[in-house]
Amino acid sequence: MTATVDLLILGAGWTSTFLIPLCRSEGVSYSATSRAGGPDTVPFVFDPESEDATPYAQLPTARTVLITFPIKASGASERLVRLYTTTHKEGVFQFIQLGTTSIWDGTGNIVAGAEKKSSGWFDRHSPFNVNERAAAEEELLAISSDKTPTTVLNLSGLWGGERQTKNWVGRVAPTKEALRNKGSIHMIHGLDVSRAILAVHAQFAKTAGKRWLLTDQRVYDWWDLASAWGQGGEPGWVNELMEEAGVRALPRDIGELGRALDSREFWSTFEISPVKARLE
Repeated sequence: MTATVDLLILGAGWTSTFLIPLCRSEGVSYSATSRAGGPDTVPFVFDPESEDATPYAQLPTARTVLITFPIKASGASERLVRLYTTTHKEGVFQFIQLGTTSIWDGTGNIVAGAEKKSSGWFDRHSPFNVNERAAAEEELLAISSDKTPTTVLNLSGLWGGERQTKNWVGRVAPTKEALRNKGSIHMIHGLDVSRAILAVHAQFAKTAGKRWLLTDQRVYDWWDLASAWGQGGEPGWVNELMEEAGVRALPRDIGELGRALDSREFWSTFEISPVKARLE
């Protein structure tokens, strides 16, 4: 351990291309890891089954540890927190796990006692699918304490930089029938993900032990996007589908789009708003 930083990013992937510049501009000290290491990263490979503390001992001491990669193995979230904290000096260590909003799709094994639904409004309190990833996130939240507060940020579709939604239309809707079955889509820009991470880092008392749902506070319609951005047959297909379904204008209403995600509670709790609130 050669450094003490505000934020340790476990996994310097796409998110870090927005998060690191924001840390620099906000004066937040940071360190990031990658599997091989390099001039700007610390080598670290997460083994969900290993009790070897050596890789953790090489990591900087950080006030907040951001886990960008999915954890799916039972016991692995607890193991990561325990091995990190026991190899670093006494203190409070905050842990943020990035997840996905796909757990609110209304299918699969819903949390016990909850009623399944596949459409309508979902917020962070709504029942969700307990898949392997969500179960590991629940494990992380369950061990939240005064010494190791934890939280989960479930992110909607990510865009920004090389990830441009307009380039996805042809892949998502290669045929008219594929487009017919497409309803809503929810997105969030990498800059707003980064702003959310730093807001949580600075105000962790508001979030310890909680799961959050993050979007840019909009519900997009795939038909609308295909009409605007389609480069093949998509715009024409949209016209035909609107006629066939009796849709007078786009975007369609929530009853026709299916799932709608409500992320207002996060933004109001941390008193910030998305700055990239429209797709480009």
